[in-house]
Amino acid sequence: LVTEAFQNWRGMTEAGGRRIKRAINIKQSTIHYVNEEELEHFRKIQLLSGYIDERKQIIDSFNNATGADRSLPLNGRNFTNMGLFRKYVELYLKNHPQVHQELLLLVRQLAPTAQGLPLELYLFTATTSWTEYENIMSDIFDHVTAAVPYFGLEIFEDVSNPLRM
Repeated sequence: LVTEAFQNWRGMTEAGGRRIKRAINIKQSTIHYVNEEELEHFRKIQLLSGYIDERKQIIDSFNNATGADRSLPLNGRNFTNMGLFRKYVELYLKNHPQVHQELLLLVRQLAPTAQGLPLELYLFTATTSWTEYENIMSDIFDHVTAAVPYFGLEIFEDVSNPLRM
């Protein structure tokens, strides 16, 4: 009989990667529709330019077919800064050399909370080494966190927390 707890690492070893499942909370009041000037700014981001061009055709086609009154962004379909950021993170991870491209990769919104809108990154590293895994995860979240303001978004911070320095 086994008298001590143990961890079965077989699945991780056979798959060749460690799972990262972590979210960052976006301040919901910073999410907005993107205007044409902002869209041109985002088009300069190399990872996003092709996606924006392709998606814009789909959006314009839908709006034309439905006769959407474009004077108000609520009518029809539009880009949002959050949607573009989510796609940027997905493309960043799909092009990251240390992310396992054969295993599941998701960038998704979770249910909103009082601490913001969680954007969850679910992916696997291309290594099983714990030290390398921690470094890869840190590098990814350093980049993603630094990219947030470029999209006009903010990370939620609890300013009412008395322990906050």
